[in-house]
Amino acid sequence: MVPDLPANPLSIELTLTHRRFWWRIDDEDEQPEQWDASADVSDLDVCPEDLRHVGNIALVIADLTKERNLLDSVVLGEWALEFIAETVIDPDQGKLHPELDARISQGPPRMVILRRIELTEPWRGHGLGAALIAGALRILAPNARLAACRVSPLDFAHPGADRISAELSSLRAGAMLESIGFHRWRGVHLVDLRNPALVDARMDLLEQWWPGQVEN
Repeated sequence: MVPDLPANPLSIELTLTHRRFWWRIDDEDEQPEQWDASADVSDLDVCPEDLRHVGNIALVIADLTKERNLLDSVVLGEWALEFIAETVIDPDQGKLHPELDARISQGPPRMVILRRIELTEPWRGHGLGAALIAGALRILAPNARLAACRVSPLDFAHPGADRISAELSSLRAGAMLESIGFHRWRGVHLVDLRNPALVDARMDLLEQWWPGQVEN
């Protein structure tokens, strides 16, 4: 075991939960879906109890076959609302801009929006963030066509952080996303949910923690 980590990262489980009002059960309901992925070490593996929780990923799935309204911005975020409005040229069919459409595999006309990932301190610095994001997106791949994330220095601006630190953090976050298949398009990071890079994102950890078991 790498001494800097509390447990074998291959024992981390992702638990995805979908939150919605209980009374929103109509088939035609097209409100954005809020999803949360909790990463935790399996109870079957050895790990200090107070270190079992690894982190959380906040995601939203937006239906591209509807006209957006201002209420959606509360869930999606203003940037996502504007991006979808500029990207979806035919809301009736969920048809994307031709340039983007040519880059993305066919699939359900829905978009996963990566809102946030937070890892607890003991689990940071080992490439887990990228791998866990990739894992969560692959789980949701049957339900959507692409995923999007906006990375901005403003997201890293907090008391005590200067402008340069925020910009560097933003660059690192963008590089992390690009390492698992995201690419920049019109100022937003996008990934085809069927991109093999999302699957390959696990390989470094598998080779490190399960040597001799991974085929080249």
